Amino acid sequence: MPDYCFFQQGKQTVVLERSDSDKTARLTEQGYEKQFEEVSAIDEKHALARFADIRREKRIDQHNFLAGAIAMPLIGILTAVAINLFRKK
Repeated sequence: MPDYCFFQQGKQTVVLERSDSDKTARLTEQGYEKQFEEVSAIDEKHALARFADIRREKRIDQHNFLAGAIAMPLIGILTAVAINLFRKK
């Protein structure tokens, strides 16, 4: 299976085989930015679908991290309050 890399400009994403240096240079000249992700896939269509999955998982992970960053201190505060209430009795 060939390896594919991705280039983005705005919301447009272009898929190229990693070995295609001529098209890579042209896209870079046109202002496209090479993305970090590279995947192995059967064809460009499957590579683009995998890229979308990777990006979706990344957004979910960021959301879950932020939710945990907010929830954990709140849980700690509530635990401290509960402990203080039980100690007073």
